[in-house]
Amino acid sequence: MDGMSPVPASLPPESPLPMPVQSLRDGRIASRHLPSAPPAMRWRRGAVIGIAALLTFVATYQIWWLLRADGIDLLEALLLVIFVALFAWIVQTFVGTLAGFVVMLQRRPGRLGLSPQAPLPAPASSTALLLPTYHEDPARLMAGLQAMHESLAQAGHAEKFDFFVLSDSRRPEVQAAETREFAALRARLGDGARIWYRLREDNREHKAGNIAEWVRRWGGAWPQFVILDADSLMTGDTLVRLAAAMERHPDVTLIQTLPLIVNGNTLFARTQQFAGRMFGQVMAYGVAWWHGAESNYWGHNAIIRTAVFAAHARLPPLCGLAPFAGHVLSHDFVEAALLRRGGWALHMVPGLPGSYEEGPPSLTDMLVRDRRWCQGNLQHAAVLPARGLHWVNRWHLLIGIGHYMTAPLWAMLMLVGIAIPLRQEFDGNGDGYSAAAYWLAQDADRFLWVFALTMSMLMAPKLLGYVASMADPQTRRGCGGAVRAAVGVLLEIVLAALMAPVTMYVQSRGVAGVLAGKDSGWDPQRRDDGSQPLSGLLRSYGGATLMGVVSGGVAYAVSPGLAAWMSPVIVGLGLSIPIVMLTSSRAIGQRLRRWRLLCTPEELAPPLLLQRAAALRAAPPAAVEPEERTAAT
Repeated sequence: MDGMSPVPASLPPESPLPMPVQSLRDGRIASRHLPSAPPAMRWRRGAVIGIAALLTFVATYQIWWLLRADGIDLLEALLLVIFVALFAWIVQTFVGTLAGFVVMLQRRPGRLGLSPQAPLPAPASSTALLLPTYHEDPARLMAGLQAMHESLAQAGHAEKFDFFVLSDSRRPEVQAAETREFAALRARLGDGARIWYRLREDNREHKAGNIAEWVRRWGGAWPQFVILDADSLMTGDTLVRLAAAMERHPDVTLIQTLPLIVNGNTLFARTQQFAGRMFGQVMAYGVAWWHGAESNYWGHNAIIRTAVFAAHARLPPLCGLAPFAGHVLSHDFVEAALLRRGGWALHMVPGLPGSYEEGPPSLTDMLVRDRRWCQGNLQHAAVLPARGLHWVNRWHLLIGIGHYMTAPLWAMLMLVGIAIPLRQEFDGNGDGYSAAAYWLAQDADRFLWVFALTMSMLMAPKLLGYVASMADPQTRRGCGGAVRAAVGVLLEIVLAALMAPVTMYVQSRGVAGVLAGKDSGWDPQRRDDGSQPLSGLLRSYGGATLMGVVSGGVAYAVSPGLAAWMSPVIVGLGLSIPIVMLTSSRAIGQRLRRWRLLCTPEELAPPLLLQRAAALRAAPPAAVEPEERTAAT
């Protein structure tokens, strides 16, 4: 037995399921044609990739024309290569979002019959809900579990769902609190509640190992399971529909929902929450449209077929040098690729409501979590050559790697773009340094055209998301109306621009740390409080502040024009500490909420599940009596 619980009576009988380790060196895709795949997938993918490639070629040709006059030297060739990589990244996001915009306006029926307007089905099989936890607040975790349990009871199918709290916590005081809160939860819900608690003694492989241990011990008793994070919430209606959809589509092994970010209180959290609601949906619709039955997996708020997961998704340790070697940190992308290699369909259904998560309360918390994802995604370079993967899954892995390479690439593009005219000035061929004047002098029309095209591609997803969101009356009202939503979009753009240099600096430093062999560790996450003492801010952002001040001074010494050219980055870095303090403010976030700015429908009119979870988290556990619970549901 892999792990032992301090409360043996809280575990069901074991039903072992073999879970062999998969090979990345051997294997072949089992099926290329899946019954649940949407029609015309070749046309969809050809359109997205073809349009993106065409626009990239056109922009690349314009940049090449600017550089070709006296021949292309090493610096100019480097600039061209970086530009192609970044523009291709931008334009693919734009084309995918444009597809999502069209799909959202068409209001097509939900994929796999997952429509919230359809009659609620009755699932025949049992589903396990897995809540992995690592040093989370036990009372908060159990409150969310109780809210979901009650929502399932209200939907009339609680008997078909079992909840497993799978603890990887190491601190004795946290373990004791988990046991105490779980016992209190069982007492509140009564003997008929199907809830279980397991503490794993050996937490190797972190979350992936936690889930695998459950599959090997109990997976044989539940045909499918839902993966949740500690901050996840899903309505009973949504859980029932997902379970029934798995029964109706025997070729499907994974259905990924689009979790909406909720419960944000600080300015940063509410900005992320607003951006996810306003822009995230249109992007997700586009991704689902061209990914088809090869959709990705985000590691939570998804339902998975247990036997298939056991047969195909046990990850092997990676070979090589640290930190690339060892267990896979960003395991979800790789598990999705292996499931598809096994001949099974994976679908994303962004139109199914009732799936929620919480975002980090501050930029600091996001970047701490981001550092672990950075290492995990860069590890995927060792998975890319794996045998038998579908090319769309390889694309997912490349996108994950590219996400963390864009920060250093943007920094390099800026530096090379400055260095080329600066070199000419040092060679005595200039009339006073000005990067803008230099590039305009090459061909002003071409330079401005490429600049305008690039900025349009960057801003278009936000504009398309705003238009698509405002086209829905319920969303428009829930965001405070079209005018307030437009102000929120502008505010989000300004804050994102201010935080972008800090993010670029920290992510570039993170990539350098990973490449140098520094492990990211496994730290617990903060959920509510984004505050940080000044000493902590100095440790975290002192380097960024110093770089901003020094860069500004050097740039101004070279030329005031250079300082003006670099001012967005200089200001963002130099003011990184006050920017982080400002965006971490709960008071500012709540004031904007009172003004109905950066609002979302889930914030202004919370669904019953979110209301119940908030009430349970606010009250002491002993104060939640059965009568109160019944009245609330």
